[in-house]
Amino acid sequence: MKKAFLAIVLAAGVSGCTSVESATVASNEITANGGEAVAVIQATSIGWTLIFHLVDIVTSDLDQVVNKLLVGEAKAMGATKVDLKGAYTTPRHGIFALAGNLMGFPSSGAMGIAVK
Repeated sequence: MKKAFLAIVLAAGVSGCTSVESATVASNEITANGGEAVAVIQATSIGWTLIFHLVDIVTSDLDQVVNKLLVGEAKAMGATKVDLKGAYTTPRHGIFALAGNLMGFPSSGAMGIAVK
């Protein structure tokens, strides 16, 4: 029983955590650069690293959040591009590496407006 529980917890930890939230909007109520607004989208990802962020067990970076999650959701909603409003990621180098001493959980996120 304990081994099965441990296996489930380990599998959940290795899979990481991503979240994409979206809300459709009326194009006459939201202004967007480059076209007609379709939706507002927010994407977040949490990773898992070891030893001062040197070993990635589960990756969480801006490339994944912006290109895969945010743009992927926008295209699934019928948009042709995204008007990026903001993005962030956990710093991993320099003094910030100390925050991921033995085990770290870096996070990344992006938000934007899906545009037709």
